Amino acid sequence: MSGEFRIDRVVTSGVFTLDGGTWEVDNNVWVIGDDDRAVVIDAAHEAKPIVEAVGDRDVVAVVCTHGHNDHVTFAPQLAEDLFAPVLLHPGDDPLWQLSHPGQKYWSLTDGQRIAVAGTELQVIHTPGHSPGSVCLYLPEAETLFSGDTLFSGGPGATGRSYSDFPTIIGSIRERILSLPEHTRVYTGHGDSTTIGGEAPHLSEWIARGY
Repeated sequence: MSGEFRIDRVVTSGVFTLDGGTWEVDNNVWVIGDDDRAVVIDAAHEAKPIVEAVGDRDVVAVVCTHGHNDHVTFAPQLAEDLFAPVLLHPGDDPLWQLSHPGQKYWSLTDGQRIAVAGTELQVIHTPGHSPGSVCLYLPEAETLFSGDTLFSGGPGATGRSYSDFPTIIGSIRERILSLPEHTRVYTGHGDSTTIGGEAPHLSEWIARGY
């Protein structure tokens, strides 16, 4: 590892479109690594601020937590600009094709490990918000990058195509809330949270249905 490991947050703004609806959204983009190498998590809305956050580091991969257009907007361009592969779970190929028909990506798999800066991101497949949604767990930093699977205050939305509420609840219960309670959760939108801060509310989410 060269220099101090760090996690940089970039917030970009744009439009999420699905099922004929359009919503203005702010997205969290995470750039993690040391002075030499980094991984970009999600490629939302604007390429320039993401490239600026990367600086002169080598990018190991552009990892997409899922295939909704607001999370993959500039994934192919970033892959070209940064000489890095795009990684996406193939369960979200139908969503990817809506934004980038015919464009290639590398497949993410559950349990896959992505090495960067002397540590490894662990891929956790967490379907529900979308079929191919994943979270990325960094045990050494006690950190989870949850995409749109888990937010501060509950699960990601499931009222649109390719989503399912019982499935996301199962993913959160079985794969996320079992992590250490002090684990910091860096989300795809909005404020960060912790596993311990969210776990007591699972039954409330189930009761309200979202």
